[in-house]
This record gives sequence, C-alpha cells and structure tokens, in this order.
Amino acid sequence: MKLTFLGTGGVTAAPLFGCDCPACSRARRDEKRKRAPCSALIEIGNERILLDAGLPLLTERFQPGELTRILLTHYHMDHVQGLFMLRWGKGTPIPVWGPPDEKGSDDLFKHPGLLDFRPPLTPFVPHQFGNLLVTPLPLQHSRLTHGYLFDWHGTRLAWLCDTCGLPPETHEYLSGQPLDQLVVDCNDPPGSEARNHNDVTQALAIIERLAPRQAWLTHLSHEMDNWLANNRLPEQVQPARDGLTLFLGSDQPVIV
Repeated sequence: MKLTFLGTGGVTAAPLFGCDCPACSRARRDEKRKRAPCSALIEIGNERILLDAGLPLLTERFQPGELTRILLTHYHMDHVQGLFMLRWGKGTPIPVWGPPDEKGSDDLFKHPGLLDFRPPLTPFVPHQFGNLLVTPLPLQHSRLTHGYLFDWHGTRLAWLCDTCGLPPETHEYLSGQPLDQLVVDCNDPPGSEARNHNDVTQALAIIERLAPRQAWLTHLSHEMDNWLANNRLPEQVQPARDGLTLFLGSDQPVIV
C-alpha cells in the first residue's frame, strides 16, 4: 500500500497571505516548505483513492480515469474545493463517499456532474475496495466528520483529520487495533484556544494512547511550523510534508 501526502496544511498553513512570520517567509523562499490543503492519495494495485479533495487544481493533478474513487472526511471547503471544477469534466463518473451530511457543500449534491455521490459508509463497519478494507471513524469537529482506518492484509493506517480529541467510541475501537501508521490532526502549538482541531498536546496524547509504530502530524498551521522549528517531537512522531510517500506492507515501511 502506498500513501502520498498531497497536502499537509490547514487553512492557515504557510505561506499565509500577508504574514511575514519565519514559517511563511521560509515557505515563500522554498517550495518544499509550502503546505497545500490536507489530502492524500492511496494506491493499491489498480486502486487510486483520493482522500479529501482540497487541492484546487485536481483537473491538472490527475488525468481522466486515473482516480478510481474519492473519500471525503467532511464538507468544509478546504477539503472539497477541488471537486467544483472536477465535476464539470467528461468521462466515467467517479464514485464519491463522505459522511452523512445532508448539506454537503454549496450545490455539489444538486449539480454533481462527473461526481457519483454514493450512500455514506456506516461508522465502524469495514467496507471493501478491492483488497483494501476501509472503516469510517467518527471524529469531533465543527461539522460531521469521519476519519478512516485502512487495512491492507493486516497493515493498518488510521487517518484522523479534522478532529479535536477523539469520541470515546472511536478511541475504544482503535485501542483494539494494532496500528502501523497513524496520521493525526495537529493544527496548533500548545495552548491554542482552537476548539475544532488538535493542538500538539492533544495530538501527542492521542498518539500515546493508540501507540502506533509511527505517527505523522498533518493539517499544520504556520504557527505550528514555527513551533516545530524550535521544539522536538518524540522519536516515533514526525510532521508530514507535502509529497511525502509511505510504502506500507513490510516490517519497515519505506519513506521517501
């Protein structure tokens, strides 16, 4: 199983318009320091699954027929904005799954175009896409949001974004699952007053409780990048970066 981080930023990721903080200044000088909206691509055999659609130019990033399906965590604009242009394309419809949020985003449900919105997956019930088992996990955010547990022949990766802490039932479910990789929301440095995302203290507490082999922080703000420049994380925890690829399924995951 191959997972590529297409974007690792929150809505205030570096570079933030008009901000001259160290993280934003670095991101303007160095393309590798920039963070696109939080999303990923999962590839297994013939499956190419887009996890969230916040990249504005999906029509330039992917060729027609390249994506087999799309999974959405929720319908905030920074996680679905790429769908608005993609839907007017031509070709085979692309199946899309998201949480049971009847409002969706703007008029996506009314005018889906190329997008084939499917009935929502049931939380805590595994759904099979080829050889991949996908289990939706309720999260805590300002609107209905699902994380996902991906299981490929016993290799498990949990994607928990966007969230502020975990609902008890999700924590209990994951506590019984040995995790190889955990990707977790970490929008803010310690002491943040944000109520819709983890700060680093909350993210590290989740990581400690779930005890994955390796954890990745994502949905990072420019304030979080400034904090990371002056502080160290536990050995098994790293900040993700745009373009980072994980090859999973062996005793030691390959990271490039």
